[in-house]
Amino acid sequence: MTIMLSDPRRFLYRDTLDPDAALRVTTETLKNCDDGELYLQYMASESFGFDDGRLKTADFNTQAGFGLRGVSGETTAFAHANELSESAIRRAGETMTLLDPAKAGRSPAPRRTNSALYTGEDPLSLIPFARKVALCQEVDAAARARDPRVVQVSVGISGSWSVVEIVRPDGFVAFDVRPLVRLNVSIVVEQNGRRETGYFGTGGRFLYDRLFEPVTWNRAIDEALHQALVNLDAVAAPAGEMTVVCGPGWPGVLLHEAIGHGLEGDFNRKGTSAFSGRIGERVAAPGVTVVDDGSIADRRGSLTIDDEGTPTQCNVLIEDGILKGYIHDRLNARLMGVAPTGNGRRESYAHAPMPRMTNTFMYGGNDDPAEIIARAGNGIYAKSFGGGQVDITSGKFVFSCTEAYKIENGKITVPIKGATLIGDGPSVLTKVTAIGNDMALDEGVGICGKGGQSVPAGVGQPTVMISALTVGGTAA
Repeated sequence: MTIMLSDPRRFLYRDTLDPDAALRVTTETLKNCDDGELYLQYMASESFGFDDGRLKTADFNTQAGFGLRGVSGETTAFAHANELSESAIRRAGETMTLLDPAKAGRSPAPRRTNSALYTGEDPLSLIPFARKVALCQEVDAAARARDPRVVQVSVGISGSWSVVEIVRPDGFVAFDVRPLVRLNVSIVVEQNGRRETGYFGTGGRFLYDRLFEPVTWNRAIDEALHQALVNLDAVAAPAGEMTVVCGPGWPGVLLHEAIGHGLEGDFNRKGTSAFSGRIGERVAAPGVTVVDDGSIADRRGSLTIDDEGTPTQCNVLIEDGILKGYIHDRLNARLMGVAPTGNGRRESYAHAPMPRMTNTFMYGGNDDPAEIIARAGNGIYAKSFGGGQVDITSGKFVFSCTEAYKIENGKITVPIKGATLIGDGPSVLTKVTAIGNDMALDEGVGICGKGGQSVPAGVGQPTVMISALTVGGTAA
């Protein structure tokens, strides 16, 4: 089979490897397996770091390779290499001989799809190097001109373009291209000897041109500067159990960590999640509906197909407070007797797939956000979060707020610093007492870690009021 020069797959099929050889060697090496695939990948990536008024770093990398996986029962054999050749795949295939021959029969191939979320254009080559550096300079100069209290500006631009093809021994072949770009702006301000930092990032699975639009990078400056200036006036956060209102968009990262990971199929199959065996039970307040949807165009967590070839889709996890399902890769879906959900993801060809979230978010409700604040009485309003962690077995989580305010007598008042939210996933959603009509997805900067692998992910939610949540603060 001849690969045209305009076909992105030319980066995969080169040297001694061609599509016919890939299918042939996959069929031969995985013939005794229940399931498995050959995962071919080429990726180009670049990043620019602009700090203290000058370009500090500029990196460009390419990598290509394959991962060969065989599955028999509950056992997986996996081998990978950074050489795209038939001989290398055959050497990797020797690992598959360690598996016991399949007894249950081969798993059916993924369903096919005619959709394609992204074009075949490489976003990295469309904008010249000098223009990317010039954008960093423009952002730096504009940020410094905004306010005399700005003392430091850091700008980051990054992009990647990945070409993948999944080849199965049953003849199924699926192909995808995946662009990803990002702009980061960090601003340090100083006033009366006090320094504070603000940050804003934006991006997604599209081409660089959106980031180069003045409206985009000016908004990034405004948001980062706003956060930094707010923190200049921040007082110590109160501590104790109180009402917490979480804003729309990025605060959905709390939902991702506290709830989302606990709904991944592998944890539930093994019985190690706080949500194991609870399908059909109430796990959240009425009105709470949570979905995972990897099929939304341009979103950071979206994919046309997952890394096993299954088309992505909208999966309802919690509906009106009732647990409806988990997210699955092919292995866990087969062992649990359900259909794959399009959530088999891997960091790269050097990793085996596992159940992972794509874009996980809560649907909006009917409450006016201003009325939610008024009803809260006294508590805190969390607008943005930084780092967090969760224990899957117990569901306990800790999150730090990067921008938060006191709510006093039903009004947002002074900003606070040093607030952390402490709770547990299985109970936090049962305490939701108001759901805003302002659902928003995040700005496109999320990264999800699990099992040593990192993948892009999206989050989102409306304004949500939680009646009681422990706040760790620094006020005396």
